[in-house]
Amino acid sequence: MLRLNEIKLPLNHPEMALEAAILERLGISKTELIEFSVYKRSYDARKKASIVLIYSVDVATTDDAGILRRRQHDVHLMPSPDMNYKFVAQDVNRDGSQPRPVVIGMGPCGLFAALVLAQMGLKPIVLERGKTVRERTKDTFGFWRKRVLNPESNVQFGEGGAGTFSDGKLYSQIKDPKHYGRKVLTEFVKAGAPEEILYVSKPHIGTFRLVKMVENMREEIQALGGEIRFEQRVADFEIEEKDGQRQLRGLLLASGERVVTNHVVLAVGHSARDTFEQLYARGVYVEAKPFSIGFRVEHPQSLIDTCRFGPNAGHPILGAADYKLVHHASNGRAVYSFCMCPGGTVVAAASEPGRVVTNGMSQYSRAERNANSAIVVSISPEQDYPGHPLAGIAYQRDLEEKAYVLGGSNYDAPGQLMGDFVAGRPSTAFGAVIPSFKPAVHLTDLARILPDYATLALREAFPAFDKQVKGYFKEDAVLTGLETRTSSPIRIKRNDGDLQSLNTRGLFPAGEGAGYAGGILSAGVDGIKVAEAVALSMAGK
Repeated sequence: MLRLNEIKLPLNHPEMALEAAILERLGISKTELIEFSVYKRSYDARKKASIVLIYSVDVATTDDAGILRRRQHDVHLMPSPDMNYKFVAQDVNRDGSQPRPVVIGMGPCGLFAALVLAQMGLKPIVLERGKTVRERTKDTFGFWRKRVLNPESNVQFGEGGAGTFSDGKLYSQIKDPKHYGRKVLTEFVKAGAPEEILYVSKPHIGTFRLVKMVENMREEIQALGGEIRFEQRVADFEIEEKDGQRQLRGLLLASGERVVTNHVVLAVGHSARDTFEQLYARGVYVEAKPFSIGFRVEHPQSLIDTCRFGPNAGHPILGAADYKLVHHASNGRAVYSFCMCPGGTVVAAASEPGRVVTNGMSQYSRAERNANSAIVVSISPEQDYPGHPLAGIAYQRDLEEKAYVLGGSNYDAPGQLMGDFVAGRPSTAFGAVIPSFKPAVHLTDLARILPDYATLALREAFPAFDKQVKGYFKEDAVLTGLETRTSSPIRIKRNDGDLQSLNTRGLFPAGEGAGYAGGILSAGVDGIKVAEAVALSMAGK
């Protein structure tokens, strides 16, 4: 087949226009066209009154080779790549001579690592400290409604990981020459996701759909011989040291049980702070890494739609509008939008008692009244938390504790109106924008919990963003604090070749928690890569 890119058509083009455009671009008649399918559809909204759809299509004709020869100078025409996933090994432990591989964590990374290991016949054991996805949903909604936090079952911990309570965004900027991302999307569709995620430019699923999909993927892992154990927290790592080499030999669970294994996929997510501390205590190489801090910002979704799409706001193909913003502040800090959730809600995402953390979530419909996004400031260990590999964790905890106290010490979040924050005065009453955060938002002065450099950078950024999205600087837009879990504060470094820990054989750091992913798609892709590395190691390759 042929891959034809950059077909541009008006937003409201008739159905037959795409086929006609393909025939014209290839210079062929309809009788020479066998079939075509949309590989990707995006849009260009720079001219709001005349938004353009941009297609990439896969085309089969009666003479693919001839068309390629005749149009060899067309940079937007090429052979369609083979995106079918190919397993690197199969049944390498059929005789059971090696201990079964173990996956710690069942977020997107662990889920795909376990799935691919199971599909290769390796029957993984999955250890998840939290509960099944439906049970953790009850606990999480209970926290939002009743202020009762379960430290082992919340937005961060449990089947599906933190991605379950998010917008369900399935796009990434990672390089993916082997099309692992296509494997992720294909498995999601098989598990119940809408087929459109295979071709829209910014696919998303939403929380409620993710719940059933995660359950379906769990059932496949189990059907293939995998074993999944919930409410099983890993308390310690058994590491054998011999002749200067360190080899992982087993895991000790909080229940007292010992699990013998030589291959562990560490996919614990960015909030497993106790696990990070245990790994560091056991001598596993860990280093501090940058992350970002800031607030969730809410605007009316209708405002963002109009700002981005003008007269085409509300068009069903475009859906709820998003945005991506960056400002380089005069004090050298970068301020940017992160995890933008159109038509969504701001959610309580704490995983430790006495701390307040925010995140964003949307359903598939993206139909809630507010748009929200994290607006965050970049921080780094060199500038802001030097001296120890785990200093970023302490930094996060300190800010989250301050947010808890400023919010009223009852898990309400501290908040402030955008105009008041920029002007440096506390807020006392909401305007037209009503915050979505549950349990509640307590109006105050958010500058009291942020370091000065972050406050200065954010105060400069909000008016500057108005030049990028006209109307963004809205006096009564609501800022809700605090966003601290943008990414892991550590990196558990691994070798580039076999993906094992730099100094501990048998340990495969993976996903967001290890510092190798950021979001559902990239975490799933990393899970696949690490599963392949485990299989090759077990095969002696």
